[in-house]
Amino acid sequence: MILTEGNMRRRRKIRIVTSRIVTSREGKYQKDILSNGIRVVTVNIPYLRSISIGVWINTGSRDETDYNNGISHFLEHLAFKGTKNRTSRQIAFEIDSIGGHIDAFTSREYTCYAVKVLDEHLPIALDILSDILINSTFDSDEIEKERRVILEEIKMVEDMPSDYIYDLLYKARWPGHPFGQPIQGIPDTINKITRDDILTHLAHHYLPKEMVIAAGGNVNHKKLMTSLEEYFKPYQRAGNSARKPIIPEITQKIVFKEKDLEQVHLCLGTKGLANNDSDRFKSYLLNTILGGSMSSRLFQKIREEKGLVYTIYSYTSPYVDTGIFGIYAGTSPESFFTVLEIMMDEIRLIKNKGVNTDELEKAKNQLKGILMLALESSSSRMSQLAKQEMYLGKHFTLNKIIAEIEKVTPKGIQDIANTLFDCKLFDLAVTGPLLEKEISLDMLNC
Repeated sequence: MILTEGNMRRRRKIRIVTSRIVTSREGKYQKDILSNGIRVVTVNIPYLRSISIGVWINTGSRDETDYNNGISHFLEHLAFKGTKNRTSRQIAFEIDSIGGHIDAFTSREYTCYAVKVLDEHLPIALDILSDILINSTFDSDEIEKERRVILEEIKMVEDMPSDYIYDLLYKARWPGHPFGQPIQGIPDTINKITRDDILTHLAHHYLPKEMVIAAGGNVNHKKLMTSLEEYFKPYQRAGNSARKPIIPEITQKIVFKEKDLEQVHLCLGTKGLANNDSDRFKSYLLNTILGGSMSSRLFQKIREEKGLVYTIYSYTSPYVDTGIFGIYAGTSPESFFTVLEIMMDEIRLIKNKGVNTDELEKAKNQLKGILMLALESSSSRMSQLAKQEMYLGKHFTLNKIIAEIEKVTPKGIQDIANTLFDCKLFDLAVTGPLLEKEISLDMLNC
């Protein structure tokens, strides 16, 4: 259905709790808090016609238990299955009728519900977002249908080794902790989750003070605040976050899952930095140099020079109190041990020899280019704003980020490599056909 003025909600007077405005060449950033405690951050980019707006909740799979693993993801699915005002079909048709896009995703630390529309259709986006968050009915029949959908999704992930390998790595990294559990859950837990479990999880974790609404694009902050106060004022929920501290990484582990595949997929993981760590820019640049692009050391050595893989890359996954620095590759069983050996050789080389000024300068330019290109997307800007608010509690302008990147020296890269690439902290996840010889911890000697 198309939203018309006839069923628009009447506007009410807004109470702005606090306000902050930062203007730069990348747009006007503003922050306020709604009367119910939800934080709102926006950046106005007047040359865009689109607006991306998302409701971010500070809860994910790390806030679950052995009993309800997968409930955050389950809840996210159910938000689209019908409200007091709309069926799931109406939600889909209403967004499609204006050429918009609605999506949601769950991570280990947050859940997001987001819409991207033309600026003229922002009221429709707000009405739908608030409706699914405030008025979802969680109908029992829909829960059972979506349970089957999620069980199929779990099978799909397990059939995609390039995705499944990350679940194995987290299981090796954080055994016995919610961080080590898959975001989508496992069949045993999904089959046990009840409607009461879902409502309890919603009440305990979907708290206004744990929520951020972020918007990027051709958005007028003052008008948006007035609309948000109207749409989200009914959202009233009190409580305290029950997030558990992370278990420290202590021992090395290797997890191997035999599967009938053409390739062996491996993911090597070690210590990473938290989102607010003062050395995080060194880590970003180390990642860029080691395996973050086609010009990186690992890509050039293992794919271009040796021809041993189609895909290889490194990555960083920072969280609120920990992180992972990882390397992924897919290769033939015959080349597995050679690929792993070259990975460890490159890690030792960067620890012992560091990087030269030219290599670091290229990495800086690459990282700055990626950041600048992201400014052209309202979705990227929205996501950047939300994560900065959730993890850092403040806004970093592009100029500030670039200044931090420029501060990094070759010595800083070598220092962070020696901090992160500690032999005692490497874990390895492997899935694929049975290998001819055993994988041992000795192979992770760095």
